[in-house]
Amino acid sequence: MWKVTPSKSLVIRINLVFLSCFLVIYATLLLRPSASSVYHENAASYVRCSLRDCHHKVETGYKMKAVLLEDAVESSSNHSKQKIGTKMVKRERPSFLNVSGYPGTGIRMRMGMVNMEGEDLSDWNVLGKTIPVTFEKVSDLFEWKDLFPEWIDEEEEMHETLCPEIPMPDYKKYGYFDMIVVKIPCKFPAEGWGRDVFRLQLHMIAANMVVRRGRKNWNRKPKVVVLSKCRPMVEIFRCDDLLAHDGDWWYYRPNMKKLEQKVYLPVGTCNLALPLWGKGNDEVYDVTKIQQTNSRRKSTKRQAYATVLHSSESYVCGAIMLAQSLLKTGTKHDLILLIDTSISVATRQVLAAAGWTIRIIERIRNPRAEKDSYNEYNYSKFRLWQLTDYNKIIFIDSDIIVLRNLDIIFSFPQMSAVGNDNSIFNSGIMVIEPSNCTFRHFMQRTNDIISYNGGDQGFLNEIFVYWHRLPRRVNFLKNFWSNTTVETSMKNQLFGADPPKLYAIHYLGIKPWLCYRDYDCNWDIGDQHVYASDIAHRTWWKLHDTIDESLQNYCKLTKQRKIELKWDRMQAKKLGFADEHWKINVTDPRRRG
Repeated sequence: MWKVTPSKSLVIRINLVFLSCFLVIYATLLLRPSASSVYHENAASYVRCSLRDCHHKVETGYKMKAVLLEDAVESSSNHSKQKIGTKMVKRERPSFLNVSGYPGTGIRMRMGMVNMEGEDLSDWNVLGKTIPVTFEKVSDLFEWKDLFPEWIDEEEEMHETLCPEIPMPDYKKYGYFDMIVVKIPCKFPAEGWGRDVFRLQLHMIAANMVVRRGRKNWNRKPKVVVLSKCRPMVEIFRCDDLLAHDGDWWYYRPNMKKLEQKVYLPVGTCNLALPLWGKGNDEVYDVTKIQQTNSRRKSTKRQAYATVLHSSESYVCGAIMLAQSLLKTGTKHDLILLIDTSISVATRQVLAAAGWTIRIIERIRNPRAEKDSYNEYNYSKFRLWQLTDYNKIIFIDSDIIVLRNLDIIFSFPQMSAVGNDNSIFNSGIMVIEPSNCTFRHFMQRTNDIISYNGGDQGFLNEIFVYWHRLPRRVNFLKNFWSNTTVETSMKNQLFGADPPKLYAIHYLGIKPWLCYRDYDCNWDIGDQHVYASDIAHRTWWKLHDTIDESLQNYCKLTKQRKIELKWDRMQAKKLGFADEHWKINVTDPRRRG
């Protein structure tokens, strides 16, 4: 008995130790921050939010979810190790920075250094004080498509939708800077090199730092110096603001008003740049909420709508309808039409009567297009950037009609447009800022940029990889990709709404003026059914009937087009298309006129 007692006591002590350890481990796990709290503290570093992971399209809206990617502690530890092991690089200071401090003044500068770890900056001390700007590098698993999801909650059907964010520095930690210096890696010529989230992050940090912490004295405008083998993004640092270029060094004096507007807009397109309506109604967005580029109201003469016709007169009817639709919305802005010599003098007079101010251009050949192809001269659209007597242009394709006033989007910067597919914008309606410098940049790159669609839209999407999303209703594409009853019902309701809910309809496929009035002739061709809508077709002709008869004459059918329409109807009948539009009795007077 004397020996048993201490043995039981020992067992009890051991059990208590194990129980204590278990309770400690359990408490640690219980109190550990949840994945959701980590996400909300720093979404961009740990979360991948993409079409697959976060934006699941369903009938009632979009389901959003966050996916934990990295452990914060491990990521921070690895970043610190990289800094310690980095070998210092000694470079010659750019020639445009003299030894007297702030260029041209002799004043010593305060310079914010972004991503300059590993650079020997001792030579910069003669210019002033260098201050490292600390930030959290965006996760390597954060992809470009996460910032530009194809499907987003435009109709605000969901509450508290989650959009990824790019980490930014804590601006409050820093005083005012005279200059921001940033090193931006260049992955060219690797495929997709321009759509790199870390590259964008560095551009946005530099832009935000110069806007929020740049010294704005009248005689000391803030500057940005970029160290990169690639040209900095023209969407953020405009070529008009480039003061000097020396090897891998780029020296900018940004237009602060324009840069402010860009950094205050949402990063990426998960959030709309322009909500045109409130929840559950069609209330127009309050323009006073938009960050203005200038406190003084600009003259409307400095802003214009524009379109382009070249190579043939096949789109003259569309251009007439576009001008008339714009004027009916009550806009007071100029309407500029760029044409080449393929448009006859008589046709020019009619286009002027429709409302256009005519300007003659020399068309630009797409060097990658085949001779006599439809896209041989579609780079002529680049001439829009030569309209430098205007500071803003809203370009609109001539196969579009405008149903509601679009003047509000003059308040948005280049490049603002509607999404087309994934991270691609549709160039049918876009806000641009004319610049001879930008135009020359286009011309320098026509041979090396491969357009995904062989046209201007693919080219412009390689120049402006970072853009601002306008709602689909601004440029509503006439198509039915999913071919579901829900999609057809929803879109046709919008196409036919009176008063209109859409701001513009973009007539893809065969154009209304090339069809009979009686029905949309896209129904007569099998692979064109995705573009067929009799309701959208009627909306176009309803507008057509309101314009002057002298203008309507330019929407007649040619003899060749009548033959083609007859053939297409015969083929549709032969194939027995179930929609049976080929059975419709055609009453259009243009059939015989």
